[in-house]
Amino acid sequence: MRLPLDAPRLVRRITLGLIALLAVETLALGLDLLFPPDLRKAERSSPVALDRNGAWLRALPVDNGRWRVRADLKRTDPTYLRAVLAVEDAHFYSHLGVDPGAVVRALLGNIRAGAITSGGSTITMQTARLLHPHPRTVFDKLAEMIRAAQLEARFSKAEILQLYLTLAPYGGNLEGVRAASLSYFGHEPESLTLGEQALLIALPQAPEARRPDRRPAAALNARRLVLKKLLAARAISRGAFEEADAEPLPRQRAPFPRLAWHAAGRLARAAPVLQPTVETTLDARLQSRLEQFAAETAAQQGSGVSVAILVVDSRTRAVRASVGSAGLDRPGGWVDMTRALRSPGSSLKPFVYAFAFDQGLAAPDTKLMDAPTRFGDYQPEDFDRTFHGEVTVKEALTNSLNVPAVATLEKVGPEVFQARLEQAGVKLVRPKARTKGAGLALALGGAGISLQDLSVLYAALADNGIAKPLAWTVRDEKARAGDPGERLVRPETAAQIVDILRETPPPAGRAPGPLLARGPRIAFKTGTSYGFRDALAAGIGGDYVVVVWTGRPDGGARGGLTGREAAAPLLFDVFDLIDPPARAPTPIDPTSAPSGLQTLKSDKGDGPALIFPVDGSSVQVDVLGTKGRGLVLSARGEGLKWYVDGDVLDPDPVSGRVVWRPLAAGFYRVTVVDQAGRESRARVRIKGP
Repeated sequence: MRLPLDAPRLVRRITLGLIALLAVETLALGLDLLFPPDLRKAERSSPVALDRNGAWLRALPVDNGRWRVRADLKRTDPTYLRAVLAVEDAHFYSHLGVDPGAVVRALLGNIRAGAITSGGSTITMQTARLLHPHPRTVFDKLAEMIRAAQLEARFSKAEILQLYLTLAPYGGNLEGVRAASLSYFGHEPESLTLGEQALLIALPQAPEARRPDRRPAAALNARRLVLKKLLAARAISRGAFEEADAEPLPRQRAPFPRLAWHAAGRLARAAPVLQPTVETTLDARLQSRLEQFAAETAAQQGSGVSVAILVVDSRTRAVRASVGSAGLDRPGGWVDMTRALRSPGSSLKPFVYAFAFDQGLAAPDTKLMDAPTRFGDYQPEDFDRTFHGEVTVKEALTNSLNVPAVATLEKVGPEVFQARLEQAGVKLVRPKARTKGAGLALALGGAGISLQDLSVLYAALADNGIAKPLAWTVRDEKARAGDPGERLVRPETAAQIVDILRETPPPAGRAPGPLLARGPRIAFKTGTSYGFRDALAAGIGGDYVVVVWTGRPDGGARGGLTGREAAAPLLFDVFDLIDPPARAPTPIDPTSAPSGLQTLKSDKGDGPALIFPVDGSSVQVDVLGTKGRGLVLSARGEGLKWYVDGDVLDPDPVSGRVVWRPLAAGFYRVTVVDQAGRESRARVRIKGP
């Protein structure tokens, strides 16, 4: 085969053409690299926190208070997506960013009208304009086409459509179809009526001029125009057109949901910039109801009171509800009280006894003395200022007696107690921790702890003694499934403590759990801090752990509201709402303690053991003389007789207690003698008012 005589010239022309094309492509690529589209606006969208079922909890605005919620095509009505393309860009999936036919039609239409009536913009071009706002001139239109080509080179068609539905303006501070649908219709765009679809298509072209809440006539006309276009494109029927045209317009914008204000806001702020939607473990329905509970309880307890509630699934540690306050309109309502450090009162006592069980120091029926006792310079009193003498651990815990708890903590060791909690990931914050070691006051709430950490401890009791961090997101919840956690106490110890707590007397008006034919068997403990500042209740029922708190967020004292009175009823109300399955409590055998643990071992030898006053101690009394309240003397032993400086003290004929009322300040010798004639003495200094 012979080549034509001009073949070399043809080859040369083809070569030059390819070189020119390559040069143009290289130049275009270089310009694209030098002047890429600015995608910063696309990367910034409102972080959204969803509940475990996908329900909206709360979102956060972006710059200048604008609601720019990232679109999700999988959760957007597919008929609406088809309608958007039918009206705005029928050839969206076939062009490369610019639709030549649409540009020509727009140009001819503008010439006939003598003005610019259409720009022939594709959805990709509109997205480019939303990313780079500019005046509508011929030069800017050309730049818009170039930017559209750059977007087509970088993103898929689905990504471009999602970007458009994220950035499109809908009036005021609304950007994105999700924000518009929630604000105008009160629901996500997962399912939209035809009238709603048409309004959402019409708004981005003139968002302020067509706002239905401010310019309903213009909005109505714009919606009708979109419906006519859909009818002309045979996307809808005449009947559907008439029905949609008759739909009422939204007259005002609805506020965005703001459930779990504190927790959802914190989780939304922590969401990645490029994936700003976080799926939480919260349950929106439960959260909404508990927020009502909190508001009602706070209103009943006083104007300065707030309430916090945590509900945790003890199997997975997933937080199902987190109420940080009684409402943003309450004093301190903006503070998340589930994270605040507050005194736990007596709510840590179960763990004092649990550690004693683990260390072989005590058992549920070990006997302790509930009597006036001084531990160095620390002398606790029971809440009712009444001492009960010899009690078992079970009785001491179910009745929340202070002296036995402090005596047990002395055996366990306060430093050991705090270290074991910290090993499980729970932090106690002690006042003056830098200058003083852990003290026995830890048993009675002498350190700060958050409700979240307290729920970690009670969830450990409910889960065979294993402590794990709380799970706030669905991703964390799945991760916790393979987390072995930290051993807080032995499984049998956890079971014993829970069984004891199930026998705690319920609050007034509640029948004991074992007497209920059906209902939750709640193991719970209450706590009250000094000055009634904090009232807490923590409970285990079914597969859930609930912790509630009431008090003043500013830490102010309030009169007489204990954990049992102010928090326990709310705890039971919460359990009634979540309705854990009934589970009968296991009775505790009152004679099952090993022989070596029948009584908490004392450091004293044989003979009577003087408990109060302690030898060498100084005791402050409020009133000297016979009218004073006096000091209740206490000792262990049989047939005891008391003497002060040789004078006999007779027991009170009513209470049977031996009460000493010093007549003056000074030094005294207190002696107790048992029926065998053995005695124990203490030299004590009495300080007057």
